Amino acid sequence: MNIQSILHGTVIVADLNVSQRFYCGVLGLSVDPKRPDLGFPGLWLDVGSQQIHLMELPNPDPVDGRPVHGGRDRHIALAVADLDQLLRQLAAAGIVYSTSKSGRKAMFCRDPDGNTLEFIQTP
Repeated sequence: MNIQSILHGTVIVADLNVSQRFYCGVLGLSVDPKRPDLGFPGLWLDVGSQQIHLMELPNPDPVDGRPVHGGRDRHIALAVADLDQLLRQLAAAGIVYSTSKSGRKAMFCRDPDGNTLEFIQTP
């Protein structure tokens, strides 16, 4: 197999400014200013050596009716060094989350558009 890594994942958002406040302000991700303008609103966020590409487009996915626990919905999993610190940040911002059902030190939350994110503490 010649596939070596994931370079970026795309997340569709309704309001780029609201999403930037969540991803940068709450989660602490940084915008990569070197990425090209693709002709529609978007941001490239650095996540280690990978990126999340936020694209402001009409969202084809329903926000209502999604599983309560994000582990039963499609999601992006991100490694964190200190899950407790992230939980404090989310609580301070009023973000609802649920812990992993697997027993791992992990949790799930949703961004302002209902996209699910999983955070797993890694050594």
